[in-house]
Amino acid sequence: MTLSNKLFYFFVKWFFYISLKVYNRISIRWLSPLPRRNYIVIANHCSNLDPVVMGAIFPGRLRFLAKAELFEPFIFGSMVRALGATPVLKQDSQSAGAALRAFLKLLDDGENVLLFPEGGRSLDGKLQPLEGGAALIALKSGAPVVPAFVAGTFEAMPPGSKFVKPLHLSVVVGETIETAEYARLGREGRDLLLKKLEEELVSLEPRARALL
Repeated sequence: MTLSNKLFYFFVKWFFYISLKVYNRISIRWLSPLPRRNYIVIANHCSNLDPVVMGAIFPGRLRFLAKAELFEPFIFGSMVRALGATPVLKQDSQSAGAALRAFLKLLDDGENVLLFPEGGRSLDGKLQPLEGGAALIALKSGAPVVPAFVAGTFEAMPPGSKFVKPLHLSVVVGETIETAEYARLGREGRDLLLKKLEEELVSLEPRARALL
């Protein structure tokens, strides 16, 4: 990043962080230290607010993919892009393969990435079954996984809403999951890791909702 881009990134990050603290009174709990190396964050997804929340609270920059609608209007889109977003124009098997390669390249370059393993936003605010992409990326990259559960964003900015309500939000960030042992088990390891990721998100949900 150029110096001007870095300055804009830090401005955007602190703008969103302070807004979440003041406007939404966000509560954050960290259950363990973050990995010393670059990592993958996985989180539940039920609102366009979720990537903004995650990008604002984590100490390093998180790279993530987002639907084109998140980049409108232009000023907000520029801020979300600075936070770490890359727009996705369509969702099909070809773009999914491109996304997989893009995330692996980012991790290989030492970046942290944010994945929403449900495959899309939940329309009722409840955690949906996880798809296998996050586990596959973790195993192929060897990166550790940090699970996190976001609560309150569905109520504050439900699907279709363009404005954020001043409701309390919370995030609980769980313990790091190392992936090396799963990688040795091949396809079985992928299934076991996917199950582990889902179990972690399920276990974090009541802790996050208790903070609301």
